[in-house]
Amino acid sequence: MPSTQPLIKDLATIVLAALMSLFLVPLIAWSFIRHALPPAAARLDAEPFTTLWQFQVVGQVSGLALISGVGILAVICALAIAAFRNRRTQYVSFVIGWRLLTAFCALEVLVQGVLLVWLAFWLTAFFGNVYYPKLIGIAAILAALGVFYTIVCIFKPVPQTMNVEGETIDASNASELWARIRDLSAKAGTTPPDHIIAGIDTNFFVTESPLRVQERVLNGRSLFVSLPLLRLLDREESNAVLMHELAHFRGGDTTNSAMLGPKLVQYDFYCAMMQEAGTTILVFYVLRLYRVIFEFALKRDSRDREFIADRAAATLVSSQGIIRALIKIGAYAHYRNVIEERLFAETGPHNAQIGIADRIAHGLLPYAESAEFLDAMQASSIPHPFDSHPALSDRMRNVGYEVSASDYRHIVTRSVQSTWISDIQNADTIEQSLWSVYEQQFATAHEQQLAYQYLPATEAERAIVLKYFPPVEFVLKGDRPLVISYEGLMLPKESALLSWDQVADMTYKSGEWGSDSLVITHPEKGRFGAKTTKVSLAGIGKQEPQLRGALGQYWQRHQIMRKSVDS
Repeated sequence: MPSTQPLIKDLATIVLAALMSLFLVPLIAWSFIRHALPPAAARLDAEPFTTLWQFQVVGQVSGLALISGVGILAVICALAIAAFRNRRTQYVSFVIGWRLLTAFCALEVLVQGVLLVWLAFWLTAFFGNVYYPKLIGIAAILAALGVFYTIVCIFKPVPQTMNVEGETIDASNASELWARIRDLSAKAGTTPPDHIIAGIDTNFFVTESPLRVQERVLNGRSLFVSLPLLRLLDREESNAVLMHELAHFRGGDTTNSAMLGPKLVQYDFYCAMMQEAGTTILVFYVLRLYRVIFEFALKRDSRDREFIADRAAATLVSSQGIIRALIKIGAYAHYRNVIEERLFAETGPHNAQIGIADRIAHGLLPYAESAEFLDAMQASSIPHPFDSHPALSDRMRNVGYEVSASDYRHIVTRSVQSTWISDIQNADTIEQSLWSVYEQQFATAHEQQLAYQYLPATEAERAIVLKYFPPVEFVLKGDRPLVISYEGLMLPKESALLSWDQVADMTYKSGEWGSDSLVITHPEKGRFGAKTTKVSLAGIGKQEPQLRGALGQYWQRHQIMRKSVDS
């Protein structure tokens, strides 16, 4: 049974992190000034650029930063309320929120950067009568980089075309299907799609956003149909599902998604960049807080639109058809997930022809008779705040046709006499081609996972590990080689391999003028605590990013492998 506890915990964590990022640095600065500056001195008319003037100005800036933090939280709450009202205010809320928050974040990084630089000098000077130029310089550089990065990322282009695995269906290859889609569109009171795309995903969908299908960009209205599901659904059930999708066109859902979607992608891309850069992490949580709240509003609206589309399908086709289709689609999706999880859990590599489609076709009916299937379908009836689709039980009540859980298996196992798949002349060829590509990708992803899990214990396993984790050599100053392999590290001037089991932790330290070093902590204890080895990386130069990446990747592989082998 899905639980809301992780969601509530995550939201609470984001709120706490947002509060700290907004108020911690300004509060430290404001409190320090209150402590260091007597009340009488705070009211004096100080000469510009004197020490007293500095304290007064920073006191005002920190106070304004605290007030602006409260203000931006109030704005986020107001925008969230607007997002929950209706679709129009939802769109306006996001556009305003996106522009306002990115501008605020750039200003926040600048202000808090200035406060940190100022504190880097005055905290040590006031309490210890000493200051550290290096500390001040580092703070200034990080602040400048943060401001620069925050502004530059606003204008960074984001790819907006969604890739879809499938093939377009022309009227010449499926004239009856196209005719049926046009008839259903007319009945729904909407313009038919410009494109029909056939694929092997476990869903149907419509969109007005640009799609890239086999290097071809499709603009306008697109309808995606699932070939495996068209084989499973009878014509009435397919008609109901297609009517449901066409109702999204009629309701303006796809138009709204085409307008809002690119902005959501751009916002999420910006958030990811703010998270990845350490100098801007303090504003990430503010951006994330608004995005999480907006997601609640977005999903609630999506569930409402699903109800409307279900009612259209029930009224214009049949309530029985749409509910039976939902049950069958749910059964197929559940079982396909079961099959793929089992295949991915296997400890040996797969060849390119796994036969996923055949496994599903032969095992779906027995699965529908099992208690596992009933448990999975009942679990899908439990609502969740982040679900974009309503629970199955709610969708049944919405169209006035309820089916007991005990009857699910009869619906799935019922013999189907006629389907729309027969009206797509090249359906078998398309489906076979798509499954072939998908299974190759599946086998590759599985093999990559095995490369992380194998010890290796055999030559075959070693070949797989070496395929993805070959030895990597970095040449340091004086032609000293540093070699990283799946087995461990061959350090400069050392003749014996340092195995990963002899490494408890690693810290990469960037020094001045390129004198970087790697500090390796060992599991055993030394004379004064944990035993460590310091490796000079002089001469690493432009190889630094590659070295950091390799160290992290190979160290992560060892940890995953050790956990897999020891479990």
